[in-house]
Amino acid sequence: MRAVIFDIDGTLLDSVDLHAKAWVEAFAHFGVEADFVAVRRQIGKGGDELMPVFLPPERVEREGKTIEAYRSDLFKRDYLDRVRPFPGVRALFERIGAADMRIALGSSGKKDEVEHYQEILGIADLVDVVTTSDDAERSKPHPDIFEAALKKLAPLKASSILVVGDTPYDAEAAAKAGLSTIGVLCGGVSAADLSRAGCIALYRDPQDLLDGFDRSPLAAG
Repeated sequence: MRAVIFDIDGTLLDSVDLHAKAWVEAFAHFGVEADFVAVRRQIGKGGDELMPVFLPPERVEREGKTIEAYRSDLFKRDYLDRVRPFPGVRALFERIGAADMRIALGSSGKKDEVEHYQEILGIADLVDVVTTSDDAERSKPHPDIFEAALKKLAPLKASSILVVGDTPYDAEAAAKAGLSTIGVLCGGVSAADLSRAGCIALYRDPQDLLDGFDRSPLAAG
């Protein structure tokens, strides 16, 4: 293995519930009642893929950008300071760097959110490549974000790169880009659902992956 692409929300940061609450609150502001559990199951997608689950196409076309902007501002104002890292993230990144592998972030979040996340995680000095929804026409489960990461990691080949993510959308997007995925359970998705989506190995969280690093696909290829 020559590089690892990490999802962020639910993989490195305990933020899935907070994103779901922000979406529910944003939808309510625009007169749309959305169930928290149903919204939570969609976290991992970008707004372009999440909103059509709860809104008719014509409303997404008419108000989607306004709703998403409201949700983004709401999250930054009321929820962002409550986001916390999962255990072991920086130590895992240091271990990967020591193994002479490059590190990329591949998130459906916006560029400014991802920049702030790197500060929260304390990993900015360890990251080689960052791709966000601003680098992609479509968000996960489409492969655009991972394809953008692959371009930035060139000339490395997809066969020498792994993805680490917490949702089926990560695994589906990665597979479409020719990448394999290690799944983590800390985002709240079941082991069965991650396995069905194609994850080649499962770990509880970044700390568990660090603890098992020498026996993991990161070391074994």
